[in-house]
Order: sequence, then C-alpha cells, then structure tokens
Amino acid sequence: MSRMAATRDGYGDALLALADNSKVVVLEADLGKSTKSLHFRKAHPERTVSCGIGEQNMLLVAAGLASNGYIPFASTFAIFTERAFEQMRNGIARPNLAVHLCGSHGGTHTGTDGSSAQSIEDLAIYRTLPNVVVMHPCDDVSTKALTMQLPGLGSPSYMRTARNKTPVLYDGRESEVEIGKGIVLSEGSDVAIIACGVLVHESLEAAEKLSAEGISATVVDMHTIKPLDTDLIDSLSQKCGAIVTAEDHSVIGGLGGAVAEHIVGSNPVPMEKIGVQDRFGESAGAEEMLEMMGLKSHHICDAVKKVIARKV
Repeated sequence: MSRMAATRDGYGDALLALADNSKVVVLEADLGKSTKSLHFRKAHPERTVSCGIGEQNMLLVAAGLASNGYIPFASTFAIFTERAFEQMRNGIARPNLAVHLCGSHGGTHTGTDGSSAQSIEDLAIYRTLPNVVVMHPCDDVSTKALTMQLPGLGSPSYMRTARNKTPVLYDGRESEVEIGKGIVLSEGSDVAIIACGVLVHESLEAAEKLSAEGISATVVDMHTIKPLDTDLIDSLSQKCGAIVTAEDHSVIGGLGGAVAEHIVGSNPVPMEKIGVQDRFGESAGAEEMLEMMGLKSHHICDAVKKVIARKV
C-alpha cells in the first residue's frame, strides 16, 4: 500500500520550506489549521497576517503586500475564496499582482460538510481570469513542488487542495512536477484519460481494470488547468484518438471544459467528461460522494468504453 497523505499537507510543508525567502508572507482567514498554513504562523508570526473571517479583505491586503514587493500566500476553504472573486479579479488579476491563493477542501470529496461547503465551480471561475494560473494537484508531493515554484511565477495563481488523504504518487519524483506540464503516469494507445486531483488515483485504477480487458489507456495527471498543456493534449489526441477527462468538479468549465475547448479547435476526437453533472452535492462520506456523483474508477471505465465506441 502506498503512503497516504492530504494535498493540504503539501501546501503547509511548502510554506515552511519557502520561509527562507524573506519576501514570502502568509495570510489567513481563521482557517490556518485547516489549510495547514498554521505551521508557517507558528514559526514566523511576524510574517503572518490574520484577517479574521474576511476573505475579501484578505485578498486586498495581499494585493497591497504584492504591490510592495512581497510574495503573499493566502488560503481559506475553496468555497470561501469564491466570496472574494471580485477582489481577485479587480485587485489582483487585473493589475497582475503575484498573489497566490489556495482553496482547501474543494470538490464533493470533502463529503460530510454538505453541498454548501463543496466547491464544484472554483476551477472554472478562476480559469476565466486573465493572468491567473490554476492548479489542482493530486498528492502532497506534487502540491509542495508546485507551491515551491510559485515565487518564481511573477503572476497570480489559484490552487485547490483537499482535506482527505489520497495515495501519494510522486515520492522521489519531485523533478517531474512543473507548472503547466501534464505528467504521463501510464502509457496506452486506445484512449487518453486526463485527470486532476482526487480522480488521478481513480483513473489509474480504471486503467488497471481496462488493461485486464485488453484496453490500453494513457493516464495523465493534468495538475495545471491553466495554462493547459496543449502540446501534450494534441499528441494524445493523435496517438489515442479518444479522450476521457476526470475531475471532482462540475463538468462545466473545469478540466473537461478546458480540454474540450482546445481539441475542438485543433484535432477534434471523441471525448467524454467524468465530473459532477450540473448538480450540487449532498452530505455523505468521501467515497460515498464519489460513487453518488459518478466519479469512481468503474464510472471512468464505462466512459472509456463509450468513447472508444465513438471512434471513427
């Protein structure tokens, strides 16, 4: 059994590791324990700003710090980052200030907190903003690696992390993780499964099940949704001739939407989207939610068979 960890822990580890850079500052909105920024706060209280339950204010404080040469990292629950969308748009993205926003507990996998806390639209709304890099990594190692790269980015970013533990894929493979570059985790010629976050592991499980049935699938961890790795998508659409996307996010506007928007203008191939089907979640355990929303490996297998049948 591989090591299990939550992506939010990778974010917390990265902030501590970035503390050597005196320009790095951390902002909290009363959820440092949940987002894991508390480790930085304990070590560097003089570089941590507590904004209380004031997400809109937090982002504008971050904008002020960024405009004065600091590198602010702000975090809260993904659903609460949405309260500050206008501040992210006008105060950060428009002037292109390098503020790094992390939304934890995103998606329906959050489970028992119920639909009001399950952000299934965060990747979509931040993807609409010019200048903003959007990421949803699948394990703590890649989360840490991507967060460590943000001070060199020079533009704003949004990263979604998760509360629940998932299998770790990148121990000892940190060098493979780069903003804007999808990672090929398994090679196959019949279909490309492009996934992010929690569903990367489900996609790998699906590929194993499909392999037993004689179907070979390429599995890609598309941790960066914007800028999208279009070169990789183009090569996969030519090699496999069919694509399935998989995400714990609405099928509207997230990874599936981004991939579809690209391939329709480059090399249109049959495509199926695994994601939340234009509905809200409900209160249930993490695995129960994945099953209820149609996000488990067997759902991905069904989508693969459906998309292969559509090949010309």
